[in-house]
Amino acid sequence: MPPIELDERASEAALAIQATIPKPPKVAVVLGSGLGALANRLADRTIVPYAKIPHFPRPTVEGHEGNLVSGTVAGAPLLVFQGRFHYYEGYGLDEVTFPIRVMKRLGVRTLILTAATGGIDLSLPAGTIVCLKDHLNLIGSNPLRGPNDERVGKRFPDMTEVYSHRLRDLAFEEADKLGLNLASGVYACLPGPSYETPAEIRMLRILGADVVGMSTVPEAIVARHAGLDVLALALVTNAAAGVSGEIISHADVVEAGLKATPLIGALIEGVVQRLDAEDRQGTA
Repeated sequence: MPPIELDERASEAALAIQATIPKPPKVAVVLGSGLGALANRLADRTIVPYAKIPHFPRPTVEGHEGNLVSGTVAGAPLLVFQGRFHYYEGYGLDEVTFPIRVMKRLGVRTLILTAATGGIDLSLPAGTIVCLKDHLNLIGSNPLRGPNDERVGKRFPDMTEVYSHRLRDLAFEEADKLGLNLASGVYACLPGPSYETPAEIRMLRILGADVVGMSTVPEAIVARHAGLDVLALALVTNAAAGVSGEIISHADVVEAGLKATPLIGALIEGVVQRLDAEDRQGTA
């Protein structure tokens, strides 16, 4: 869609959300496959179904409920997108990343992305949480392709630090408090929906990827274009193709996400509380 139309649609969606959530939180989380239960950790919840938000696509994948949930974790305000949209569902990248444009309109400053991924690095077994330090965009396109609206972001945004070094440091500090062995790695994003072949995984390993998935990267690119700080946490739900010799199924991915929800939820909760404390100190 043209950039002006995109901005207008984002404004309409934001206004509809603000009718129910007048003061949206400054920190937002996008939940990946099987991680939707994290929204249940919020207190004082207000739920807005995606179907009631103008111009929002509809999730079609199991494990993506399709709700916007506002609430608090240990008193810290948080906006949770319970489910995301994928390129492989047939949506364009402008539709996939539309919620990010709406976040910007709502005043969100920090975005936490989560994703279910396949482990490429042999040292990352299922259940490992990986804090992303960089990515490989192998979708074959870029969500910023087309005319650019300078009001939204620069034509050529710098991607040297897509994933905030400050936020990554904060995440590792909170992981230490929890006794969680948080890993660091590079995420390779492919278009899907088929899982990768063993040959493709060997290629990705040579390219320097540690985990592989079908989301996150377009959202991160648009978030940086919009000036949001980004933290991304990838849950390894299975070994990538050819690594273990086992067959990969989406049902197993969702199940692994459900099992890991308490742990990754505690980590996100700690990060959000830290960000809230920093915000309060800055406005004191």
